[in-house]
Amino acid sequence: MPRTTDFPDARRGDAATVLVSPWLVPAAALQRAAADSVLAEWEHQKRPDAMLALTTFLSTDGSHVLNYAQWTDDGAHREWARTVRPAAVRRIDATVTGIRRPGLTRYRRHRSHVPEGPGPRPALLVTPAFATTGPDAQRALADTVVGTLDREPVPGLLGVHVHLSQDGARVLLYQEWAGASAWRESTGHGASARLRATIEALEGVSPTPAVSATPASSDPPTGEHPDAPEARDVPEARDVPEAHDVPEARDVPDVPGLPDVPQYRLHASLLNIPAAAAGTAATDGRQP
Repeated sequence: MPRTTDFPDARRGDAATVLVSPWLVPAAALQRAAADSVLAEWEHQKRPDAMLALTTFLSTDGSHVLNYAQWTDDGAHREWARTVRPAAVRRIDATVTGIRRPGLTRYRRHRSHVPEGPGPRPALLVTPAFATTGPDAQRALADTVVGTLDREPVPGLLGVHVHLSQDGARVLLYQEWAGASAWRESTGHGASARLRATIEALEGVSPTPAVSATPASSDPPTGEHPDAPEARDVPEARDVPEAHDVPEARDVPDVPGLPDVPQYRLHASLLNIPAAAAGTAATDGRQP
């Protein structure tokens, strides 16, 4: 499973679950080491077929690594987390100290907007997030975003993949941009400003920080991660000496200085099962 410098195929049809997990690092100089430690763990272990791909992104402010993993189902991931993850996190924490792991959110990619025709490779990932009051509000936001962009595309926005959390409480807009300048030039102007105003008018939808110190309600006590284990999942702390390196939510009340809408550069991707090999090409529109 060689590393690549390609963005993941967010629309692949066999990715029934997407696991998104930020890792906060104590210094920007440790971002690459933290991301490399995750990738190295996967490169040197037997990988379940249910694990399709893992991508690591580095936040442009130097504060954290974002792990984006695609699996065929939650059950396979939970079994891997139970049996393999504890040893992996010990090795990672021995290599890079001070990583804080707020917890993952389990998503499903619901709808996407991708302009027609060939375009440049994405150079920037931006992840606005929204709190929602339930599945109806999630779907309303997804339909609004995709419908509005289909009618009036935003220059430089190469794709938006709307991810709905499985608990109905959150929506992540996975935005692929041509570059930082395109994102800056569009923010607050023209079609981008009109889309924002339309979203603000929706009931049951409100902006929320994309990176939170509080674990998502879909996995509250476990802090499960797409990429490596959390000691909190292990029933007895004595089995994981590094448990103190993984603080409970109450030990991390907030994350000062983090932008509400982070920007990321791709670090690397690992493709375990190609979409073509699985017989599931990328899909547009609603994800079945």
